Amino acid sequence: MPHQIEQLQEQIKEAAGRGGKLEIRGQGSKAFYGQQAKGEPLDMSGYSGISNYEPSELVVTVKVGTPIAELEQVLAERGQHLAFEPPRFGGRGSVGGMVACGLSGPARVSMGALREHVLGVTMLNGNAEAMSFGGTVIKNVAGYDVSRLMAGSMGILGVLLEVSLKVLPFPKAQATLRLELNQEQALNQLNRWGGQPLPINASAWWDGALLLRLAGAQAAVRAAFQAIGGELIEPELAAPFWAGLRDHSDEYFAGAARAVEGGAKLWRLALPQTAPALSLHGEQLLEWGGAQRWVATPMSGALVREAAAKAGGHATLFRAADKSGGVFTPLSAPLARIHRELKKSFDPQGIFNPGRLYDEL
Repeated sequence: MPHQIEQLQEQIKEAAGRGGKLEIRGQGSKAFYGQQAKGEPLDMSGYSGISNYEPSELVVTVKVGTPIAELEQVLAERGQHLAFEPPRFGGRGSVGGMVACGLSGPARVSMGALREHVLGVTMLNGNAEAMSFGGTVIKNVAGYDVSRLMAGSMGILGVLLEVSLKVLPFPKAQATLRLELNQEQALNQLNRWGGQPLPINASAWWDGALLLRLAGAQAAVRAAFQAIGGELIEPELAAPFWAGLRDHSDEYFAGAARAVEGGAKLWRLALPQTAPALSLHGEQLLEWGGAQRWVATPMSGALVREAAAKAGGHATLFRAADKSGGVFTPLSAPLARIHRELKKSFDPQGIFNPGRLYDEL
């Protein structure tokens, strides 16, 4: 592995020496996400393997080219998992892309986002220097929390090499409930349940049906089912549903993909859980107690972003044939300055993934 790192360093130095640019690539499962990067490929797919795993400490350190599915198989053998449920996108998703894109799955509302599970990273900066941040313990308060800054940075700050992640045991019991509710009713119920000590691990509303996944101790799950009611879905039917939702392969996302082919755009809205139902043209899917909302729509980006802003949140263009209007919410002047300074600190010559996050980054 030291030889692989030396090769990466040489490629970075060579690009820097001639003013070149590098596009960091893994398995390519999330090439659709973000803006189109420019530059020669810097292939990280071969840099894979688990460096260290301490089940008793609930920590694993893994190289970034490792497929998420491969890591999860190792964790499952010890009764543990990535509790934030990152999308695997057909099994091709890698650990590096998982962190760089910062995406979390259905359980994010109860288990926290990806960045909250990142304990430490090792990376190469724009000067080809190896840098390490964070550590392999859950409580680590030394210095700035740079490791979590890498989550969602889209590779513009440097080349990730290894990531240390917090892992958790599988819950003792699970149950999935289905309730027939419209969107407004579902949001009201979710807000009401959110103030109660219920083990709601994930939620999804679409097309008049609200599904809840309960997870925790057997007694807690049983009591919650009795309190909430609804139809109990058999595990052999529930598991594929949640997996499909997590990996964006279920019926809603399949329909959204067809809509995108027809000229629509798939938007991901991040809103307060208490935000009301939004009147947007197109089918909506709600997750995270209403905090994450998907909509495939032909509406203009300006109108979608305006609706999200009025509700107290923001909108990201997730999938589209035309991204000329930008993918991520435009930055205010102070935030843009901070982004530029961070980029300059880690990648002074602007080598890595130029334009993947914003045109000027």
